[in-house]
Amino acid sequence: MDNALIPEGLKRCPLPVFSLWILLLLAIIGGGVLAGGVVLIKALNVTGLNDYFGFGFYITIDLAIIALGAGAFFSGFLYYGLSRFFPAFKELSKIINLAVIIGFVCYTGAIVILILEIGQPIRGWFPYWHANVHSMLTEVIFCITCYAIVLIIEYVPIILENRKLNAIPSVRLFGHTLHEVMAIFALTGTFLSFFHQGSLGGVAGVLFARPFAFRTGFFIWPWTFFLFILSAIASGPALTACVCRIIEKVGRKQLVDRSVYELLAKIVGTLLAVYITLKIIDTLYWALVLAPSFGFKLADFYLGPVYGYWLLLVEIVIGGVIPAIILLTPQGRKSNGLMFSAFVLDIIGVTINRYVMTVQAIATPVMPFDRWEIYVPTIYEWLPGFALIAYCALIISVSYRYLPLFPREKELNPAA
Repeated sequence: MDNALIPEGLKRCPLPVFSLWILLLLAIIGGGVLAGGVVLIKALNVTGLNDYFGFGFYITIDLAIIALGAGAFFSGFLYYGLSRFFPAFKELSKIINLAVIIGFVCYTGAIVILILEIGQPIRGWFPYWHANVHSMLTEVIFCITCYAIVLIIEYVPIILENRKLNAIPSVRLFGHTLHEVMAIFALTGTFLSFFHQGSLGGVAGVLFARPFAFRTGFFIWPWTFFLFILSAIASGPALTACVCRIIEKVGRKQLVDRSVYELLAKIVGTLLAVYITLKIIDTLYWALVLAPSFGFKLADFYLGPVYGYWLLLVEIVIGGVIPAIILLTPQGRKSNGLMFSAFVLDIIGVTINRYVMTVQAIATPVMPFDRWEIYVPTIYEWLPGFALIAYCALIISVSYRYLPLFPREKELNPAA
């Protein structure tokens, strides 16, 4: 029965091996569900969150995974929106299905984690019905919800390409119809993602009482609004490339042409160079002009090993400047080791950015009588985080096994 579901002409690992892998992922997800249940029953006091830290691990992983899920909307924008003008972007058709699935798992997983973060999920409908029109978070909530729905719609035609489902005429017709109008949903997703990615940065940038995060800006938008958008579209395709490479290594197959990776490297390198240049300018202006105007100096925002200068170094230099240089040089792109190391460093850099803009921004003292606060997440935060990663791996694994994600797989692996 399992072989009948696998795409015709493609080879997958034996079912017992795949079943053990799925059982492992389900066990990790089960641990996260149990920990999440404890949080919902006993409330957030079992976590590292308190009256001082309203944001912590949950929000950090949410912001990071939403940024890394940007590969879906940005790849869709390049392929469906710009490939007519720039034929090189048509290469993305070979990896667009994987980008959609990664976006789907990132956004749906982030929504589940948010259920734990809000403390009282029974009131989760309040932002929809009692929307605070003056809050950027309201726009974030609506855009993330709508884009999650768009990703589900984009995922459906990929599911309908399953060998058994596609044999049903009505299902095949429905799936083909969805494919014909997919550009509309992809471009709608681009519009939604653009604003909520920016508003997530805007939330930090308008915190006047938190000089570490506060920024001036353009009309109502602080600079962090635009920096969050740039960092997301510079890191999302990097995650897509890394996941594809991991599947290739595990399955011992070539799934996409080398040209696809090189195209992603050029896109990520260019965007990362633009982002990190603006980020350096923003950081210098903040450290030399904006913060001193509030009576702070740079040393006031960093402390010891927990909130030390190493965070600034890793985020900007190791996670920004170095990977941008590697990806922009032909020699760097020719070496798989260098190219994929640069992708990983890019992912680390954006994750640290989301961490410092939430946790470190809150931990920094803002009054003369304040002191540094140390945030330590508990097991009830770590386990749901691991469960989120396992959930992403589960959906991607099942999708790869039973759906024809890569149009060139059969052609690139004739021996298989």
